[in-house]
Amino acid sequence: MIVRKDKNELRQRRHRRVRGKVSGTAERPRLCVYRSVKNIYAQLIDDVRGVTLVAASSLDKDFDGYGGNKEAAKAVGLSIAKKAVQAGITEVVFDRGGYVYTGRVALLAEGAREGGLKF
Repeated sequence: MIVRKDKNELRQRRHRRVRGKVSGTAERPRLCVYRSVKNIYAQLIDDVRGVTLVAASSLDKDFDGYGGNKEAAKAVGLSIAKKAVQAGITEVVFDRGGYVYTGRVALLAEGAREGGLKF
């Protein structure tokens, strides 16, 4: 009998492996991405203090439309960058959350770069 591996468990393993190398500070927080089927989320996290500095998602009140497509990912990237620049943050460390850097994850990163974040 063939047993199919749980994709989310494999993603979490990759994420733990990446998190051993990527960490955020107050000067350069971690831009963490979480992608579900219907929405996409991004946070800027200071791992030293263990706090979220800025957050944006496709569930925000100022967001219109479906949150599970590429346009939504780019809009969330621009939104998190705008909020970060207002908070005085320009440099971040990108944490793709164990996801492959393509599609919605890559477009969120591209939107964040267009909005003024450097990584």
